[in-house]
Amino acid sequence: MGFITDTPFLVESLLKMVIAASLSLGIGVERELKRKPVGLKTSLVIATFSCLLTIISVQSVFEATPVPGINVTMDPLRLAAQIVSGIGFLGAGVILKRTDDSISGLTTAAMIWGAAGIGIAVGAGFYIPAIVAVLIVLFGVEVIAPIFTRLGPERLRMQEINVIIRLEQSDDIEKVIDYLKANDFLLEGLIIKDTRDLNHDLIHEIHIRFSSLPEQDTLNIYTRLKSLPFIDDIEVSIL
Repeated sequence: MGFITDTPFLVESLLKMVIAASLSLGIGVERELKRKPVGLKTSLVIATFSCLLTIISVQSVFEATPVPGINVTMDPLRLAAQIVSGIGFLGAGVILKRTDDSISGLTTAAMIWGAAGIGIAVGAGFYIPAIVAVLIVLFGVEVIAPIFTRLGPERLRMQEINVIIRLEQSDDIEKVIDYLKANDFLLEGLIIKDTRDLNHDLIHEIHIRFSSLPEQDTLNIYTRLKSLPFIDDIEVSIL
């Protein structure tokens, strides 16, 4: 228990946790600005406690009392390995399945895993690699990805759009599809189902998932589709 009064150890441990918390703020701010589920507080908590557990794991090896006649081997990073796998339940909580083929939250889940990695790296004493890793991740997410979105291949620049359209006549379904194709919307998925309104009249509801260039915002797409005379009701969402 000598480490309780070991001032250099306490100072180093405090410094490590402060560095881990500070580095995690970079990830937290980036997620916060984008209104993602994981923000400043979550990233800070994950990185700081991961750092603490790593310090405990490493220090436990040095503090273990030898037992005569017994060969005890300890892996200083075994606890850290459990952090990496255990943090998965937090990542799973932010992954959302929006439609049959649309999933969001993967980047945020990866950021959670990365925040734990920051804490482990700093706790183990790898300060420079931890700093470089944060800078690389932020540069890739905030600089490289937007460049590809704006200047990359057209398929990468497209945004995914979900539209729910309600029609009275089944013949109008084909008209809607033809209109989308004629206006350079890339059709990704189509679901057609029949429902009934409050008056028990038959309504044809179509769920369309398509891609378009980012110049098309929600209001623009809504206005264009709503202007079609055969569309009675419409919902538009851009993922």
